[in-house]
Amino acid sequence: MMLVEDVKQMLIEAVSLKANLELMDNIMKFGLATLFEKEIKETLEIVAMMEPNDEKSHGDSTIEEHDLYTIALRFRLLRQHGYEVSEDVFRSFKDKNGGFVRAKFGDTKGVRELLEAAHFGLGDGTIMEKAKIFSMESLKKICNNSVNNCGGIIEEVPNDNQVVHHALELPLHWRVEWFDARWQIRFHEKEKSGDVNCSMVKLAKIHFNAVQATHQKDLKELSRWWRDLRLVENLSFTRDRLVECFLCAVGLAHEPKHSSFRKALTKVIIFVLVIDDVYDLYGSLEELQCFTAAVDRWNLGEMQHLPECMKLCFQALDDVTNEIAYEIGAEKGWMQVLPHLRKVWGDFCKSLLVEAKWFSLGYTPSLEEYLENAWVSSSGPLILTHSIFFHAHEDLDGAKDLLEMNKDLVYNSSLIIRLCNDLGTSEAESNRGDAPSSILCYMQEENVSEEEALMHVRGLIVEAWKNINGRSILAQHSPSLQSLIRLCSNAARVAHMLYQSGDGFGVQDGDIRQQILSSLIEPFAMG
Repeated sequence: MMLVEDVKQMLIEAVSLKANLELMDNIMKFGLATLFEKEIKETLEIVAMMEPNDEKSHGDSTIEEHDLYTIALRFRLLRQHGYEVSEDVFRSFKDKNGGFVRAKFGDTKGVRELLEAAHFGLGDGTIMEKAKIFSMESLKKICNNSVNNCGGIIEEVPNDNQVVHHALELPLHWRVEWFDARWQIRFHEKEKSGDVNCSMVKLAKIHFNAVQATHQKDLKELSRWWRDLRLVENLSFTRDRLVECFLCAVGLAHEPKHSSFRKALTKVIIFVLVIDDVYDLYGSLEELQCFTAAVDRWNLGEMQHLPECMKLCFQALDDVTNEIAYEIGAEKGWMQVLPHLRKVWGDFCKSLLVEAKWFSLGYTPSLEEYLENAWVSSSGPLILTHSIFFHAHEDLDGAKDLLEMNKDLVYNSSLIIRLCNDLGTSEAESNRGDAPSSILCYMQEENVSEEEALMHVRGLIVEAWKNINGRSILAQHSPSLQSLIRLCSNAARVAHMLYQSGDGFGVQDGDIRQQILSSLIEPFAMG
Protein backbone atom coordinates (compact mmCIF):
# COMPACT_ATOMS: atom_id res chain seq x y z
CA MET A 1 0.00 0.00 0.00
CA MET A 2 1.32 3.41 -0.99
CA LEU A 3 0.45 4.97 2.39
CA VAL A 4 2.58 2.39 4.22
CA GLU A 5 5.51 3.24 1.98
CA ASP A 6 4.91 6.95 2.60
CA VAL A 7 5.21 6.45 6.36
CA LYS A 8 8.32 4.27 5.95
CA GLN A 9 9.84 7.06 3.89
CA MET A 10 9.03 9.53 6.65
CA LEU A 11 11.02 7.40 9.09
CA ILE A 12 13.95 7.27 6.69
CA GLU A 13 13.90 11.01 6.04
CA ALA A 14 13.51 12.14 9.65
CA VAL A 15 16.56 14.33 10.28
CA SER A 16 16.36 14.76 14.02
CA LEU A 17 16.10 12.49 17.00
CA LYS A 18 12.95 14.28 18.11
CA ALA A 19 11.31 13.73 14.71
CA ASN A 20 12.15 10.01 14.81
CA LEU A 21 10.81 9.62 18.33
CA GLU A 22 7.57 11.43 17.50
CA LEU A 23 7.06 9.34 14.37
CA MET A 24 7.50 6.10 16.33
CA ASP A 25 5.27 7.38 19.10
CA ASN A 26 2.46 8.33 16.74
CA ILE A 27 2.72 5.06 14.83
CA MET A 28 2.12 3.22 18.10
CA LYS A 29 -0.55 5.60 19.39
CA PHE A 30 -2.46 5.21 16.13
CA GLY A 31 -2.46 1.40 16.39
CA LEU A 32 -0.06 0.96 13.45
CA ALA A 33 2.83 -0.76 15.24
CA THR A 34 2.23 -4.16 13.61
CA LEU A 35 2.73 -2.58 10.17
CA PHE A 36 6.13 -1.14 11.07
CA GLU A 37 7.68 -3.64 13.51
CA LYS A 38 10.99 -3.84 11.63
CA GLU A 39 11.34 -0.07 11.26
CA ILE A 40 10.48 0.59 14.92
CA LYS A 41 12.98 -1.99 16.11
CA GLU A 42 15.77 -0.59 13.94
CA THR A 43 15.08 2.98 15.06
CA LEU A 44 14.96 1.99 18.74
CA GLU A 45 18.32 0.23 18.42
CA ILE A 46 19.85 3.48 17.16
CA VAL A 47 18.15 5.60 19.83
CA ALA A 48 19.20 3.19 22.60
CA MET A 49 22.87 3.56 21.68
CA MET A 50 22.77 7.36 21.91
CA GLU A 51 23.81 9.13 25.08
CA PRO A 52 21.47 11.80 26.45
CA ASN A 53 23.62 14.64 25.12
CA ASP A 54 25.11 12.82 22.16
CA GLU A 55 25.90 15.26 19.32
CA LYS A 56 27.41 12.70 16.96
CA SER A 57 24.30 10.83 15.83
CA HIS A 58 21.30 11.75 13.67
CA GLY A 59 23.16 14.42 11.72
CA ASP A 60 22.65 17.76 13.44
CA SER A 61 20.41 16.19 16.08
CA THR A 62 21.14 16.53 19.77
CA ILE A 63 19.17 15.86 22.88
CA GLU A 64 19.58 19.28 24.38
CA GLU A 65 20.35 19.41 28.07
CA HIS A 66 17.12 21.24 28.82
CA ASP A 67 14.86 19.59 26.22
CA LEU A 68 12.64 17.80 28.72
CA TYR A 69 10.14 16.65 26.10
CA THR A 70 12.71 14.79 23.96
CA ILE A 71 14.48 13.23 26.93
CA ALA A 72 11.21 12.06 28.49
CA LEU A 73 9.87 10.72 25.19
CA ARG A 74 13.11 8.82 24.54
CA PHE A 75 13.04 7.39 28.06
CA ARG A 76 9.41 6.26 27.76
CA LEU A 77 9.75 4.63 24.35
CA LEU A 78 12.90 2.74 25.36
CA ARG A 79 11.46 1.54 28.67
CA GLN A 80 8.22 0.67 26.89
CA HIS A 81 10.15 -1.73 24.66
CA GLY A 82 12.23 -3.30 27.43
CA TYR A 83 15.43 -1.29 27.04
CA GLU A 84 17.42 -0.49 30.15
CA VAL A 85 17.77 3.28 30.34
CA SER A 86 18.91 5.17 33.42
CA GLU A 87 16.70 7.64 35.27
CA ASP A 88 19.82 9.80 35.60
CA VAL A 89 18.93 11.43 32.27
CA PHE A 90 16.55 13.62 34.30
CA ARG A 91 19.10 14.80 36.87
CA SER A 92 19.75 18.07 35.03
CA PHE A 93 16.16 19.09 35.81
CA LYS A 94 16.66 18.81 39.56
CA ASP A 95 18.19 21.10 42.19
CA LYS A 96 20.81 20.17 44.78
CA ASN A 97 18.07 19.07 47.19
CA GLY A 98 16.65 16.58 44.71
CA GLY A 99 13.55 18.57 43.81
CA PHE A 100 12.54 19.46 40.27
CA VAL A 101 13.30 23.03 39.23
CA ARG A 102 10.32 24.71 37.63
CA ALA A 103 12.48 27.25 35.80
CA LYS A 104 13.92 24.43 33.66
CA PHE A 105 10.51 23.46 32.25
CA GLY A 106 9.52 25.28 29.11
CA ASP A 107 6.05 24.02 28.20
CA THR A 108 3.11 21.80 29.04
CA LYS A 109 4.13 19.25 26.44
CA GLY A 110 7.39 18.44 28.22
CA VAL A 111 5.74 18.13 31.64
CA ARG A 112 3.02 15.92 30.19
CA GLU A 113 5.61 13.62 28.63
CA LEU A 114 7.47 13.53 31.95
CA LEU A 115 4.29 12.21 33.59
CA GLU A 116 3.95 9.50 30.95
CA ALA A 117 7.61 8.52 31.39
CA ALA A 118 7.25 8.45 35.18
CA HIS A 119 4.83 5.50 34.97
CA PHE A 120 7.73 3.35 33.77
CA GLY A 121 9.52 3.74 37.11
CA LEU A 122 10.81 0.69 38.97
CA GLY A 123 10.85 1.51 42.67
CA ASP A 124 10.16 3.90 45.54
CA GLY A 125 12.30 6.95 46.25
CA THR A 126 13.52 7.13 42.67
CA ILE A 127 13.80 10.11 40.37
CA MET A 128 10.75 8.91 38.46
CA GLU A 129 8.63 8.79 41.60
CA LYS A 130 9.44 12.45 42.29
CA ALA A 131 8.89 13.25 38.63
CA LYS A 132 5.41 11.75 38.80
CA ILE A 133 4.42 13.85 41.82
CA PHE A 134 5.85 17.03 40.30
CA SER A 135 4.29 16.56 36.86
CA MET A 136 0.87 15.57 38.24
CA GLU A 137 0.73 18.63 40.47
CA SER A 138 1.78 20.91 37.61
CA LEU A 139 -0.70 19.45 35.13
CA LYS A 140 -3.58 19.54 37.60
CA LYS A 141 -2.98 23.26 38.00
CA ILE A 142 -3.20 23.63 34.25
CA CYS A 143 -6.46 21.69 34.15
CA ASN A 144 -7.82 23.93 36.88
CA ASN A 145 -6.93 27.00 34.82
CA SER A 146 -4.48 28.16 37.46
CA VAL A 147 -1.35 28.36 35.34
CA ASN A 148 -0.42 31.64 36.97
CA ASN A 149 0.07 29.80 40.24
CA CYS A 150 3.09 28.17 38.62
CA GLY A 151 4.72 31.59 38.32
CA GLY A 152 4.01 31.72 34.60
CA ILE A 153 6.78 29.23 33.87
CA ILE A 154 4.53 26.74 32.05
CA GLU A 155 2.64 28.34 29.19
CA GLU A 156 -0.50 26.52 28.16
CA VAL A 157 -0.86 25.92 24.42
CA PRO A 158 -4.27 26.12 22.66
CA ASN A 159 -6.56 23.12 23.28
CA ASP A 160 -3.89 21.36 25.32
CA ASN A 161 -6.23 20.91 28.28
CA GLN A 162 -7.88 18.00 26.49
CA VAL A 163 -4.57 16.12 26.22
CA VAL A 164 -3.59 17.02 29.77
CA HIS A 165 -6.89 15.70 31.09
CA HIS A 166 -6.41 12.50 29.06
CA ALA A 167 -2.98 11.97 30.61
CA LEU A 168 -4.19 12.65 34.15
CA GLU A 169 -7.21 10.40 33.74
CA LEU A 170 -5.06 7.37 32.89
CA PRO A 171 -1.44 7.20 31.69
CA LEU A 172 -0.62 5.73 28.29
CA HIS A 173 1.17 2.83 29.96
CA TRP A 174 -2.07 1.77 31.65
CA ARG A 175 -4.26 2.13 28.57
CA VAL A 176 -5.04 -0.58 26.03
CA GLU A 177 -3.22 0.83 23.01
CA TRP A 178 -5.86 -0.31 20.53
CA PHE A 179 -8.73 1.17 22.54
CA ASP A 180 -6.88 4.49 22.78
CA ALA A 181 -6.02 4.60 19.07
CA ARG A 182 -9.32 6.10 17.97
CA TRP A 183 -9.02 8.95 20.49
CA GLN A 184 -5.46 9.67 19.36
CA ILE A 185 -6.35 9.65 15.66
CA ARG A 186 -9.34 11.93 16.17
CA PHE A 187 -7.41 14.37 18.32
CA HIS A 188 -4.50 14.72 15.92
CA GLU A 189 -6.83 14.99 12.95
CA LYS A 190 -8.88 17.68 14.67
CA GLU A 191 -5.83 19.64 15.82
CA LYS A 192 -3.98 19.13 12.53
CA SER A 193 -0.92 18.61 14.70
CA GLY A 194 2.31 19.61 13.01
CA ASP A 195 4.10 16.43 14.09
CA VAL A 196 1.62 14.17 12.25
CA ASN A 197 1.55 13.77 8.48
CA CYS A 198 -1.88 13.48 6.82
CA SER A 199 -0.73 10.24 5.16
CA MET A 200 -0.26 8.67 8.59
CA VAL A 201 -3.72 9.77 9.75
CA LYS A 202 -5.33 8.39 6.60
CA LEU A 203 -3.43 5.11 6.94
CA ALA A 204 -4.45 4.86 10.60
CA LYS A 205 -8.14 5.29 9.74
CA ILE A 206 -8.00 2.70 6.95
CA HIS A 207 -6.14 0.24 9.17
CA PHE A 208 -8.52 0.80 12.09
CA ASN A 209 -11.55 0.11 9.89
CA ALA A 210 -9.98 -3.05 8.46
CA VAL A 211 -9.13 -4.44 11.91
CA GLN A 212 -12.56 -3.47 13.22
CA ALA A 213 -14.17 -5.40 10.35
CA THR A 214 -12.29 -8.51 11.48
CA HIS A 215 -13.53 -7.97 15.03
CA GLN A 216 -17.10 -7.63 13.79
CA LYS A 217 -16.79 -10.94 11.93
CA ASP A 218 -15.49 -12.61 15.10
CA LEU A 219 -18.36 -11.16 17.13
CA LYS A 220 -20.99 -12.38 14.66
CA GLU A 221 -19.65 -15.93 14.97
CA LEU A 222 -19.62 -15.68 18.75
CA SER A 223 -23.17 -14.33 18.79
CA ARG A 224 -24.39 -17.42 16.90
CA TRP A 225 -22.52 -19.70 19.31
CA TRP A 226 -23.92 -17.89 22.38
CA ARG A 227 -27.46 -17.92 21.01
CA ASP A 228 -27.27 -21.63 20.19
CA LEU A 229 -25.85 -22.45 23.63
CA ARG A 230 -29.02 -21.02 25.26
CA LEU A 231 -27.30 -20.88 28.63
CA VAL A 232 -28.88 -17.59 29.71
CA GLU A 233 -32.35 -19.05 29.12
CA ASN A 234 -31.59 -21.78 31.67
CA LEU A 235 -29.61 -19.57 34.07
CA SER A 236 -31.87 -16.56 34.34
CA PHE A 237 -29.85 -15.10 37.22
CA THR A 238 -26.62 -14.68 35.26
CA ARG A 239 -25.36 -11.67 33.33
CA ASP A 240 -25.63 -11.63 29.53
CA ARG A 241 -22.46 -9.74 28.60
CA LEU A 242 -21.16 -11.32 25.39
CA VAL A 243 -20.03 -8.03 23.82
CA GLU A 244 -18.23 -6.85 26.97
CA CYS A 245 -16.45 -10.22 27.19
CA PHE A 246 -15.38 -9.94 23.57
CA LEU A 247 -14.16 -6.39 24.19
CA CYS A 248 -11.85 -7.79 26.90
CA ALA A 249 -10.49 -10.40 24.49
CA VAL A 250 -9.81 -7.68 21.91
CA GLY A 251 -7.89 -5.80 24.59
CA LEU A 252 -5.52 -8.72 25.07
CA ALA A 253 -4.83 -9.24 21.36
CA HIS A 254 -6.50 -7.05 18.73
CA GLU A 255 -4.46 -8.12 15.69
CA PRO A 256 -6.49 -9.85 12.92
CA LYS A 257 -4.28 -12.96 13.05
CA HIS A 258 -5.51 -13.68 16.60
CA SER A 259 -9.18 -14.31 15.70
CA SER A 260 -9.22 -17.87 17.06
CA PHE A 261 -7.66 -16.71 20.32
CA ARG A 262 -10.16 -13.87 20.74
CA LYS A 263 -13.13 -16.18 20.20
CA ALA A 264 -11.79 -18.79 22.62
CA LEU A 265 -10.93 -16.20 25.27
CA THR A 266 -14.37 -14.60 24.96
CA LYS A 267 -15.92 -17.97 25.82
CA VAL A 268 -13.60 -18.29 28.83
CA ILE A 269 -14.55 -14.83 30.13
CA ILE A 270 -18.26 -15.55 29.62
CA PHE A 271 -17.95 -18.62 31.85
CA VAL A 272 -15.99 -16.58 34.40
CA LEU A 273 -19.06 -14.34 34.72
CA VAL A 274 -21.54 -17.22 34.71
CA ILE A 275 -19.71 -19.18 37.40
CA ASP A 276 -19.11 -16.04 39.45
CA ASP A 277 -22.88 -15.46 39.39
CA VAL A 278 -23.53 -19.07 40.43
CA TYR A 279 -21.45 -18.41 43.56
CA ASP A 280 -22.67 -14.87 44.23
CA LEU A 281 -26.34 -15.07 43.32
CA TYR A 282 -27.58 -18.64 43.12
CA GLY A 283 -26.03 -21.54 45.01
CA SER A 284 -26.38 -22.30 48.71
CA LEU A 285 -23.12 -22.89 50.56
CA GLU A 286 -23.73 -26.66 50.54
CA GLU A 287 -24.44 -26.63 46.80
CA LEU A 288 -21.36 -24.51 46.12
CA GLN A 289 -19.15 -26.91 48.08
CA CYS A 290 -20.42 -29.79 45.96
CA PHE A 291 -20.03 -27.79 42.74
CA THR A 292 -16.45 -26.81 43.68
CA ALA A 293 -15.46 -30.39 44.44
CA ALA A 294 -16.90 -31.56 41.11
CA VAL A 295 -15.01 -28.93 39.12
CA ASP A 296 -11.80 -29.48 41.11
CA ARG A 297 -11.91 -33.21 40.29
CA TRP A 298 -13.61 -32.51 36.95
CA ASN A 299 -16.22 -35.16 37.66
CA LEU A 300 -19.65 -34.66 36.12
CA GLY A 301 -20.97 -37.53 38.23
CA GLU A 302 -20.62 -35.48 41.39
CA MET A 303 -23.19 -33.01 40.05
CA GLN A 304 -26.13 -35.43 40.23
CA HIS A 305 -27.75 -33.97 43.35
CA LEU A 306 -27.33 -30.34 42.32
CA PRO A 307 -29.96 -28.11 40.63
CA GLU A 308 -30.32 -28.59 36.89
CA CYS A 309 -28.90 -25.16 36.04
CA MET A 310 -25.64 -25.96 37.87
CA LYS A 311 -25.38 -29.26 35.98
CA LEU A 312 -25.95 -27.44 32.68
CA CYS A 313 -23.31 -24.87 33.61
CA PHE A 314 -20.65 -27.52 34.26
CA GLN A 315 -21.59 -29.52 31.17
CA ALA A 316 -21.24 -26.43 28.99
CA LEU A 317 -17.94 -25.55 30.69
CA ASP A 318 -16.65 -29.07 30.02
CA ASP A 319 -17.60 -28.83 26.34
CA VAL A 320 -15.95 -25.43 25.89
CA THR A 321 -12.78 -26.43 27.77
CA ASN A 322 -12.38 -29.56 25.63
CA GLU A 323 -12.98 -27.50 22.50
CA ILE A 324 -10.35 -24.91 23.47
CA ALA A 325 -7.80 -27.57 24.48
CA TYR A 326 -8.25 -29.25 21.11
CA GLU A 327 -7.90 -25.94 19.29
CA ILE A 328 -4.65 -25.22 21.14
CA GLY A 329 -3.11 -28.67 20.87
CA ALA A 330 -4.79 -29.91 17.70
CA GLU A 331 -4.71 -33.69 17.28
CA LYS A 332 -1.42 -34.37 19.07
CA GLY A 333 -1.26 -32.10 22.08
CA TRP A 334 -4.78 -31.39 23.29
CA MET A 335 -4.70 -34.03 26.04
CA GLN A 336 -1.46 -32.43 27.22
CA VAL A 337 -3.15 -29.02 27.51
CA LEU A 338 -6.45 -30.16 29.03
CA PRO A 339 -5.21 -30.85 32.61
CA HIS A 340 -3.75 -27.33 32.86
CA LEU A 341 -7.01 -25.71 31.73
CA ARG A 342 -9.06 -27.85 34.09
CA LYS A 343 -6.74 -27.05 37.00
CA VAL A 344 -7.11 -23.28 36.68
CA TRP A 345 -10.91 -23.65 36.56
CA GLY A 346 -10.72 -25.72 39.73
CA ASP A 347 -8.50 -23.13 41.42
CA PHE A 348 -10.88 -20.36 40.37
CA CYS A 349 -13.90 -22.15 41.84
CA LYS A 350 -12.05 -22.91 45.09
CA SER A 351 -11.22 -19.21 45.49
CA LEU A 352 -14.87 -18.27 44.91
CA LEU A 353 -15.90 -20.81 47.55
CA VAL A 354 -13.57 -19.16 50.07
CA GLU A 355 -15.33 -15.84 49.44
CA ALA A 356 -18.74 -17.51 49.74
CA LYS A 357 -17.73 -18.95 53.13
CA TRP A 358 -16.51 -15.54 54.32
CA PHE A 359 -19.84 -14.05 53.31
CA SER A 360 -21.78 -16.84 55.01
CA LEU A 361 -19.86 -16.34 58.26
CA GLY A 362 -19.91 -12.53 58.07
CA TYR A 363 -16.11 -12.69 58.25
CA THR A 364 -13.83 -9.86 57.16
CA PRO A 365 -10.26 -11.09 56.56
CA SER A 366 -7.08 -9.07 56.85
CA LEU A 367 -5.94 -7.44 53.62
CA GLU A 368 -3.11 -9.96 53.28
CA GLU A 369 -5.49 -12.90 53.72
CA TYR A 370 -7.95 -11.34 51.29
CA LEU A 371 -5.34 -10.76 48.56
CA GLU A 372 -3.89 -14.24 48.95
CA ASN A 373 -7.22 -15.56 47.70
CA ALA A 374 -8.43 -12.59 45.64
CA TRP A 375 -5.68 -12.63 43.00
CA VAL A 376 -6.98 -16.08 42.00
CA SER A 377 -10.68 -15.15 42.20
CA SER A 378 -9.87 -12.17 39.94
CA SER A 379 -9.76 -14.77 37.11
CA GLY A 380 -6.31 -13.45 36.11
CA PRO A 381 -4.48 -16.82 36.40
CA LEU A 382 -7.34 -18.52 34.55
CA ILE A 383 -7.37 -16.03 31.67
CA LEU A 384 -3.57 -15.80 31.37
CA THR A 385 -3.06 -19.58 31.45
CA HIS A 386 -5.46 -20.00 28.53
CA SER A 387 -3.81 -17.04 26.79
CA ILE A 388 -0.21 -18.18 27.01
CA PHE A 389 -1.03 -21.75 25.94
CA PHE A 390 -2.89 -20.33 22.95
CA HIS A 391 0.03 -18.09 21.99
CA ALA A 392 2.65 -20.83 22.49
CA HIS A 393 0.68 -23.70 20.96
CA GLU A 394 3.74 -24.88 18.99
CA ASP A 395 5.71 -25.34 22.23
CA LEU A 396 3.31 -26.55 24.90
CA ASP A 397 6.10 -27.66 27.25
CA GLY A 398 7.66 -24.22 26.84
CA ALA A 399 4.35 -22.56 27.73
CA LYS A 400 4.08 -24.64 30.89
CA ASP A 401 7.65 -23.75 31.93
CA LEU A 402 7.11 -20.08 31.08
CA LEU A 403 4.12 -19.87 33.40
CA GLU A 404 5.91 -21.80 36.15
CA MET A 405 9.00 -19.59 36.07
CA ASN A 406 7.08 -16.30 35.88
CA LYS A 407 4.35 -16.67 38.50
CA ASP A 408 5.18 -13.16 39.73
CA LEU A 409 4.04 -11.66 36.42
CA VAL A 410 0.74 -13.50 36.53
CA TYR A 411 0.35 -12.54 40.20
CA ASN A 412 0.96 -8.82 39.64
CA SER A 413 -1.34 -8.67 36.63
CA SER A 414 -4.05 -10.55 38.53
CA LEU A 415 -3.60 -8.26 41.53
CA ILE A 416 -4.21 -5.22 39.32
CA ILE A 417 -7.34 -6.87 37.90
CA ARG A 418 -8.67 -7.55 41.39
CA LEU A 419 -7.83 -4.13 42.83
CA CYS A 420 -9.25 -2.25 39.83
CA ASN A 421 -12.39 -4.36 40.20
CA ASP A 422 -12.58 -3.47 43.90
CA LEU A 423 -12.16 0.25 43.20
CA GLY A 424 -14.93 0.16 40.61
CA THR A 425 -17.41 -2.11 42.38
CA SER A 426 -16.74 -1.83 46.13
CA GLU A 427 -19.60 0.55 46.91
CA ALA A 428 -22.19 -1.42 44.91
CA GLU A 429 -21.06 -4.76 46.35
CA SER A 430 -21.08 -3.36 49.88
CA ASN A 431 -24.66 -2.14 49.38
CA ARG A 432 -25.65 -5.60 48.09
CA GLY A 433 -23.98 -7.26 51.08
CA ASP A 434 -21.36 -9.17 49.06
CA ALA A 435 -18.10 -10.46 50.54
CA PRO A 436 -15.76 -7.62 51.59
CA SER A 437 -13.39 -6.00 49.13
CA SER A 438 -9.76 -4.97 49.64
CA ILE A 439 -11.00 -1.50 50.59
CA LEU A 440 -13.26 -2.74 53.40
CA CYS A 441 -10.62 -5.21 54.62
CA TYR A 442 -8.05 -2.42 54.92
CA MET A 443 -10.51 -0.01 56.56
CA GLN A 444 -11.36 -2.54 59.25
CA GLU A 445 -7.82 -3.81 59.76
CA GLU A 446 -6.22 -0.37 60.06
CA ASN A 447 -9.26 1.53 61.39
CA VAL A 448 -8.95 4.17 58.66
CA SER A 449 -11.37 6.13 56.50
CA GLU A 450 -12.58 4.96 53.12
CA GLU A 451 -10.50 7.68 51.42
CA GLU A 452 -7.33 6.42 53.11
CA ALA A 453 -8.17 2.86 52.09
CA LEU A 454 -8.76 3.94 48.50
CA MET A 455 -5.36 5.66 48.45
CA HIS A 456 -3.69 2.52 49.83
CA VAL A 457 -5.31 0.29 47.21
CA ARG A 458 -4.30 2.68 44.42
CA GLY A 459 -0.76 2.52 45.81
CA LEU A 460 -0.82 -1.29 45.59
CA ILE A 461 -1.77 -1.00 41.91
CA VAL A 462 1.18 1.34 41.29
CA GLU A 463 3.54 -1.11 43.02
CA ALA A 464 2.24 -4.02 40.95
CA TRP A 465 2.89 -2.03 37.77
CA LYS A 466 6.43 -1.27 38.93
CA ASN A 467 7.03 -5.00 39.36
CA ILE A 468 5.80 -5.64 35.81
CA ASN A 469 8.02 -2.80 34.55
CA GLY A 470 11.06 -4.40 36.16
CA ARG A 471 10.40 -7.76 34.53
CA SER A 472 9.93 -6.09 31.16
CA ILE A 473 13.52 -4.81 31.16
CA LEU A 474 14.80 -8.37 31.66
CA ALA A 475 12.81 -9.70 28.70
CA GLN A 476 14.35 -7.83 25.79
CA HIS A 477 16.05 -10.91 24.34
CA SER A 478 13.33 -13.46 25.15
CA PRO A 479 10.40 -13.41 22.68
CA SER A 480 8.37 -15.88 24.76
CA LEU A 481 8.77 -13.80 27.92
CA GLN A 482 7.92 -10.65 25.96
CA SER A 483 4.72 -12.37 24.82
CA LEU A 484 3.78 -13.23 28.41
CA ILE A 485 4.55 -9.68 29.60
CA ARG A 486 2.45 -8.23 26.79
CA LEU A 487 -0.49 -10.48 27.71
CA CYS A 488 -0.15 -9.75 31.44
CA SER A 489 0.13 -6.01 30.80
CA ASN A 490 -2.84 -5.97 28.45
CA ALA A 491 -4.97 -7.95 30.91
CA ALA A 492 -4.18 -5.33 33.56
CA ARG A 493 -4.94 -2.52 31.09
CA VAL A 494 -8.30 -4.05 30.23
CA ALA A 495 -9.13 -4.01 33.96
CA HIS A 496 -8.33 -0.28 34.14
CA MET A 497 -10.68 0.31 31.21
CA LEU A 498 -13.48 -1.87 32.59
CA TYR A 499 -13.55 -0.47 36.10
CA GLN A 500 -12.39 3.11 35.60
CA SER A 501 -15.91 4.50 35.98
CA GLY A 502 -17.68 1.67 37.79
CA ASP A 503 -18.47 -1.97 37.03
CA GLY A 504 -17.95 -2.67 33.34
CA PHE A 505 -19.72 -6.03 33.67
CA GLY A 506 -22.60 -4.69 35.77
CA VAL A 507 -25.18 -2.19 34.59
CA GLN A 508 -24.16 -1.13 31.10
CA ASP A 509 -23.03 2.43 31.76
CA GLY A 510 -22.27 5.13 29.24
CA ASP A 511 -18.50 4.72 29.29
CA ILE A 512 -18.48 1.02 28.43
CA ARG A 513 -21.23 1.49 25.86
CA GLN A 514 -19.18 4.24 24.23
CA GLN A 515 -16.07 2.05 24.26
CA ILE A 516 -18.01 -0.72 22.52
CA LEU A 517 -19.36 1.68 19.92
CA SER A 518 -16.00 3.31 19.16
CA SER A 519 -13.94 0.10 19.16
CA LEU A 520 -16.31 -2.48 17.67
CA ILE A 521 -19.22 -0.80 15.91
CA GLU A 522 -18.49 2.60 14.37
CA PRO A 523 -15.85 2.81 11.60
CA PHE A 524 -14.02 5.99 10.68
CA ALA A 525 -15.70 8.00 7.95
CA MET A 526 -13.31 8.28 5.03
CA GLY A 527 -13.39 11.61 3.25
